[in-house]
Amino acid sequence: MSFFKRLKEKLIGNTEEEKVQQEQLEDSEVEVKSDDSSFIIENNEQTKSVEEIVDEVIEEIEEAEKTTETVTDRLDEKELEPVEEVVEKKPSAWSITQKFKQGLSKTRNTFTSKVNDLVARYRKVDEDFFEELEEVLLQADVGFDTVMELMDKLRFEVQRKNIKDTEGIQAIISEKLVEIYEAGEEDIAELNLQPDGELTVILFVGVNGVGKTTTIGKLAHRLKSQGKSVILAAGDTFRAGAIDQLQVWGDRVGCEVIKQSEGSDPAAVIYDAIGAARKRGADVLICDTAGRLQNKVNLMKELEKVHRVISREIPNAPHEVLLALDATTGQNALVQAQTFKEATNVTGIVLTKLDGTAKGGIVLAIRNKLHIPVKFVGLGEKMDDLQPFDAERYVYGLFAEGLEKELEKIDE
Repeated sequence: MSFFKRLKEKLIGNTEEEKVQQEQLEDSEVEVKSDDSSFIIENNEQTKSVEEIVDEVIEEIEEAEKTTETVTDRLDEKELEPVEEVVEKKPSAWSITQKFKQGLSKTRNTFTSKVNDLVARYRKVDEDFFEELEEVLLQADVGFDTVMELMDKLRFEVQRKNIKDTEGIQAIISEKLVEIYEAGEEDIAELNLQPDGELTVILFVGVNGVGKTTTIGKLAHRLKSQGKSVILAAGDTFRAGAIDQLQVWGDRVGCEVIKQSEGSDPAAVIYDAIGAARKRGADVLICDTAGRLQNKVNLMKELEKVHRVISREIPNAPHEVLLALDATTGQNALVQAQTFKEATNVTGIVLTKLDGTAKGGIVLAIRNKLHIPVKFVGLGEKMDDLQPFDAERYVYGLFAEGLEKELEKIDE
């Protein structure tokens, strides 16, 4: 299957099937409308106002002279049919794709506009074109090594296909970016959740201010919506207000928070949380940790201690060590990732605030430089805006308009 066919299949999903199902559902629904003066019941067969119903009831009362029933009693017998409760549906493939498109709008508006300007100025693909494209990619924080690798692949592809003009160059760039991200790696984007009946421990690390606690709350919400029972551990006992902040999120998503007083030993909090999670038969335990101590050495030693406590209580745990990084910090996020990777066995990156930066290329820089998968990205402020990272949807978010034209060609 070609790149674009595979891309369209992933982006669109079963949208058409869902659309048909939705239309069938709407045909059978009873719709309640209001026009200030009366309620209308619409049901393919009849349309009656409350006034008409009242008139019918009065007529029945007059005919039944001996009855003692009141108008109110009779109206109760003709209650409006209850509106069916709306059940939250699993997001469609296309709705998820749109989240990536909207979340990457700042990067796309800056990056794609520059690529478009470049294409407009250079009708032919030559070395000058490649040099300016290289600069545009670097400004988007794609990273030097990644850009150099991409340039080599583009030059080879242009030569292989004997491409002379710049038309369709965005499509080739998109395809090569996905190849670079996925090259030589197994599919490890999914969380390493343990089988039913076993506790999964997820350890969150990262400096203060990157949105770590908020991300924990959103991930807890995501797991709960999948039917998992989740407990949170307030292991950041050093930052003022961190425990209360996690408790607010726990209350919001309906998760118990295991905590101690501010300044307590984080490892002791995590130890208590493991015991509580086992006792309650929880599926997932998400552990918050400190993002800053007196210096980097103290911080890393504290994280190592927490890691040892978890491993001692549950062999092979923590099952995930997720590093929260702020996408708006650009290359500084890459430096943080390198530091935490040295101290802990980071298994995945959660890139927050991707919707707030024009330098969304940092995703590729982190992946290509550190070989750590980006497992989740923050695409907005809403509860469900924390989304599993998908390389193809990410690239589509960068080149949405250009790729849509290429995808349309598939149907022609």
